[in-house]
Amino acid sequence: MAVSPQVALASTNRVYTKVALRLLPLLFICYITAYLDRINVGFAKLQMQNDLALSDSVYGFASGIFFFGYLIFEVPSNLLLERIGARLWIARIMITWGIISGATLFVNSAASFYAVRFLLGFAEAGFFPGIILYLTYWFPSTWRAQIVAWFMTAVAVTGMIGNPLSGWILHQFSGLGGLKGWQILFLVEALPAIIIGVCVPLMLPNGIRSARWLTEAEKKLLEANIDAENAVKDRLPLLRVLVEPKLLVLSLIYFCNSLGLYGIGFWLPQIIKNTGISDPLNVGLLSAIPYGFAAIAMVIFGRSSDRANERRWHYFFGSIVGCIGLIIVGAFSQNIWFTMAGVTLSTMGVLSLFPIFWPIPADMLAGTNAAAGIAWINSLGGLAGFFGPTIVGAVSDVTKKSDYAFYGIGGAVLLGGVLVLAVAPRGKRA
Repeated sequence: MAVSPQVALASTNRVYTKVALRLLPLLFICYITAYLDRINVGFAKLQMQNDLALSDSVYGFASGIFFFGYLIFEVPSNLLLERIGARLWIARIMITWGIISGATLFVNSAASFYAVRFLLGFAEAGFFPGIILYLTYWFPSTWRAQIVAWFMTAVAVTGMIGNPLSGWILHQFSGLGGLKGWQILFLVEALPAIIIGVCVPLMLPNGIRSARWLTEAEKKLLEANIDAENAVKDRLPLLRVLVEPKLLVLSLIYFCNSLGLYGIGFWLPQIIKNTGISDPLNVGLLSAIPYGFAAIAMVIFGRSSDRANERRWHYFFGSIVGCIGLIIVGAFSQNIWFTMAGVTLSTMGVLSLFPIFWPIPADMLAGTNAAAGIAWINSLGGLAGFFGPTIVGAVSDVTKKSDYAFYGIGGAVLLGGVLVLAVAPRGKRA
């Protein structure tokens, strides 16, 4: 008896839902710890800057130098993940970055601050693109935007939970055991990465074939769908992937959006403090608001993009929202109400772009090309994590105001949207 297309589709959707419910909770928690260890330096700044007599320029450079360590090792890391397997390699990444993040409590000068942040980027290199690559082992393109959206809401949840937590630690535990609040912050928030890293090999399968919780029929269905997609993707010589014009343009687009993410992310506590809110706990509570709205926007945008099989206009609309929000932040930096409105809009717009962006290169590449290409885009685009905080810090030191920096970053976010319209292919999944 033949199975109707509707019944077959429902059966397939149940399998992908089963996979998502098995994989995403662990990956979600892993990314929360990763992003928290990356941006908690923004809260540490509220005390650390005065204790160590660091200028805004030094802080901005130290925040951003993380991404140079990231750049150096990201492509090799993704290639090693493909060879060694996801569960062992992701565990290695998490344990080493947890140790180095915790070691930030020993920083006592600008030079040691630079060194620890660089090593943290080197240790964490490959985590995010490795997860994006790992998800391509399981999910076809018609699922990827919403799956990446659910995964990347970890960024928003980190802001919702991690920012108040960081503010509370600074507020409550300064002086405990003879340590400053910012030292306790780095120590406490490094521990989850180490603990979860130890657990990852026990919980994460390397791929479809090693998933014990799938039946043989389910494994064959998933493998057939992935193999059918990979058969029609580009397979380029590995070195050519690094100079492929389409990937370089995608790297520029990702750079533009990441400027918005890190330009706001690293400086959000200071932005709120500049409006007159001085208590770290209150700063943390207020900084959770934009990320709550952003989590909702990410899921809505991701699902809408998948259902419509459309990326270009979704991305462009999100870039407009992000740009407007950043302009408001720059124009009304002394007013808490307008600042919170601007930060909320910019965070919603910028974060909603990531789940729409990543399916584009994932749809283009397969195998080793995908491992190298995704890592290369993330490496080059991720350099915005250096330039965003550095630009804000330098402008703040020179002008004593950060307004102009946010105007420039808003323009870059909008440029990314224009480039997507110009270069992303029209039609299905574009």
